[in-house]
Amino acid sequence: MRFAIFSDVHSNLEALEAVLRDAEEHKCTHFVCLGDVVGYNANPHECVARIRELGCPVVKGNHDEQASLTEPSHNFNELAEQAINWTREHLDDADKEWLRDLRFQRQVRDFTIVHATLDAPEHWVYVVNVLDAAASFTYQHTAVCFFGHTHVPMAFIREEKGVRRERIEQLQIDMTKEYFINTGGVGQPRDGDWRAAYCIYHVEKNIVEQRRVEYDLKTAQQKIVEAGLPPLLAERLAVGR
Repeated sequence: MRFAIFSDVHSNLEALEAVLRDAEEHKCTHFVCLGDVVGYNANPHECVARIRELGCPVVKGNHDEQASLTEPSHNFNELAEQAINWTREHLDDADKEWLRDLRFQRQVRDFTIVHATLDAPEHWVYVVNVLDAAASFTYQHTAVCFFGHTHVPMAFIREEKGVRRERIEQLQIDMTKEYFINTGGVGQPRDGDWRAAYCIYHVEKNIVEQRRVEYDLKTAQQKIVEAGLPPLLAERLAVGR
């Protein structure tokens, strides 16, 4: 059994399709989405439709929440605000209802999924260091939890000596420890690598594998510009920031 676990698609259809193809080529049997299906890029409806087709477990991200509301966004920067307003106009009522009904966290098989944190998932706190991760470990009841939100792949590990952070690549899970794992971003990576990021969880081997996938970047950028979205959103895709 292999789970393809991905987050922060952000309406980037080209990146999503590339990740799904790569997952199928690597014989993934199940899919899991950690939220922020929409926002920033130019294909919100298509990305919602594609993920709904998968019929996979999905949790709500902050952009999913804001896109499903009718009132103006709160706590978004100007760039994100412009994008989410555009996104609302390009989702139908069924899309918004589906996004609105997503849960903040779920358990899938014997691991947990959440977009931001386990201690306050609806407050959209960013986990960037071991102190941030420690708060979520207090509420973690499975050995492994996958999360997104920062668009930066990394793993936080709680053991007897405390909490440490390390890169994923090929991470061997020790079931006597606890893991809070960020799979990276599909549609807008922010770790300096433009390629779409996701993880494969090899359940029988207890291995989490980091994957990076090239996609049709130019088409994704062109769609942003043609849609009238801020050009900076297209530019940042090429630098992974």
